[in-house]
Amino acid sequence: MYLTKTKSFGAALALSLAAALPASAILAPAPAEAAAGDLDKAVAALRGIATMKADFVQTDRAGQSVRGVMTLKRPGKIRFQYEKGVPMLIVSNGKSMYMVDYEVNQVQRWPIANSPLGALLDPSRDVKKYGKLVSTSHPDVVSVQVRDPGRPEFGVITLIFARDASAPGGLRLTHWVSLDSQNHRTTVRLSNQRYGVAVADSSFTFRDPRRSSRRPG
Repeated sequence: MYLTKTKSFGAALALSLAAALPASAILAPAPAEAAAGDLDKAVAALRGIATMKADFVQTDRAGQSVRGVMTLKRPGKIRFQYEKGVPMLIVSNGKSMYMVDYEVNQVQRWPIANSPLGALLDPSRDVKKYGKLVSTSHPDVVSVQVRDPGRPEFGVITLIFARDASAPGGLRLTHWVSLDSQNHRTTVRLSNQRYGVAVADSSFTFRDPRRSSRRPG
């Protein structure tokens, strides 16, 4: 059985989108001089990703894990293709995010702006305005927490990077942690990251289980 289902937006998003982050990795706001430089580097790293594919392992708050492949294309497109046997799909067409449940033939839709993943999909909008650098236990790890204090229902996402000269901006996105307004925590760890790969826009469509036609996703 795949991860437990939930009806609320925040819980559904946390369920579907996010290696547990060690407690020592996020301790307190980083020193101001470090924060200024590394926050800029993190934003540059995100903006430097035109396309990306990566394998992922998603773990929910109960410790259940599923695997799959993530495909990202800017602006705003992302797809989480789960492993065989998991009848669920998460996909965004740049405007809206969809959670498609093929087991019950249900599709849920939310604006990207309402998603903690907005920081990943549109760093120019979220990271500089709402992000803060938080100290980590390792000098080669950069952790950025993004939240909109005026919209707590949008949740929080913490993006974790490793310094890597071969990655865009010199930082490789390794994983993130989503926390929704109901404190449902989900973690996604990436591996085998491939940057600059060819990605067709058709990758961000889905088979709508409510009818036989195909719609943008």
